[in-house]
Amino acid sequence: MIVSLHIADVGPREAAAVLLRPPKPADVPGLTYAETTTTAALGEPLLPPRQFGRVGMFAAWDDDAALERFSHSHPLAARFAGGWQVRLEPLRVFGAWAGMPGLPAKALPVEDEEPVGVLTLGRLRLRRIGPFRRSATPAERAAMEDGALLAGIGLARPPRLVATFSLWRSAAAMREYATVAGGPHNAAVQADRAQSFHHESAFIRFRPYASKGNWDGRDPLAGLLGAKSA
Repeated sequence: MIVSLHIADVGPREAAAVLLRPPKPADVPGLTYAETTTTAALGEPLLPPRQFGRVGMFAAWDDDAALERFSHSHPLAARFAGGWQVRLEPLRVFGAWAGMPGLPAKALPVEDEEPVGVLTLGRLRLRRIGPFRRSATPAERAAMEDGALLAGIGLARPPRLVATFSLWRSAAAMREYATVAGGPHNAAVQADRAQSFHHESAFIRFRPYASKGNWDGRDPLAGLLGAKSA
């Protein structure tokens, strides 16, 4: 399994088309799961979206060849072509996500200095939206203030799916942010354990191995993945 994340500014009309017609595994060879989403800056409310013209998609594939076929032939891929794409190797999952079975529960090796990506996924309990936002907002803002964060974004598919994606300069820096005692991320984890915000949730760590395009005018992984490109 590989995972891809796509971000693009397409305008409100195109955004509606993207959200209404996500790719379906039954129609796309090699696709096993996909979600198209609205987006928000980390620390801002995900619902309702403030950036309706910017859309995201995360998807799981059998292999790189399946993603290549999609990228060259599917109408939805054309809508994302002007944005940014990253390919991700799953390294570890905490929790579980029904759409992506087989994620490694035991951590795969990663060097401390390697860049990593993190995808958090949740299907909200609607009565827990308030406590979720009060816990998530400080954690996201702390991430944005961390010098090791390369880029981050919030993703949502109303009414329940909420997610974040973040890129970190090194695995060691990401772990320090996530585990520091008394930090806002640790506090959010403890609040969720005390009374879960979600019906289903997962925290997935990845090794980014190829990227292309621009996110806010740049590729945040430029120069960090050697000569690899998506």
